[in-house]
Amino acid sequence: MNNRINFLKESFKNLKTLGTVTPSSRFLAARMLKGIDFSKVEVLVEFGPGNGAITKLILEKLPKNATLICFEINENFYNQLSQIKNKQLIVIKSSAEKIEEELKRFNFNKTNHIISSLPLTIIPEEITNEILKKSFLALEDKGTFIQFQYSLTYFKKLKTVFNQSISLGFEPLNFPPAFVYHCKKVD
Repeated sequence: MNNRINFLKESFKNLKTLGTVTPSSRFLAARMLKGIDFSKVEVLVEFGPGNGAITKLILEKLPKNATLICFEINENFYNQLSQIKNKQLIVIKSSAEKIEEELKRFNFNKTNHIISSLPLTIIPEEITNEILKKSFLALEDKGTFIQFQYSLTYFKKLKTVFNQSISLGFEPLNFPPAFVYHCKKVD
């Protein structure tokens, strides 16, 4: 309960960058990770992990030799995530548009999957364009970019970036209910 209260306080202070007032539900986390063959994951990237609702499920599923890199720009959430004691977790206070250079900094060329909770609809368009372009480039072939949103606003944009290779899901057991975009990189 304390995590939810802290999340709510943080969201009211930073609604323009968080885009929500509640953390993701376990149902949304499960839907976002559904379809990932974790046995083949070497490195997974998470954008906007917030208080770690999805991060914790990723860490439960991650093979022992794999790495999770979380990009979080909010100072309080960054500090919370940094306290998670797990040698597979790297938490960086960096913007998602720097994915390529951050992967290189940790000696990775590509990532298998990107899980994104970024509120794309409230981020300036030129920044979201850059994030999506760089994400596509940072993914290995057949890697996935999984994004949730509370509307269908980004469906056409994601279809353009990911060459029409996109499927859409819906999670009603989240507040608010969310659409989940599963985008596959196909060159």
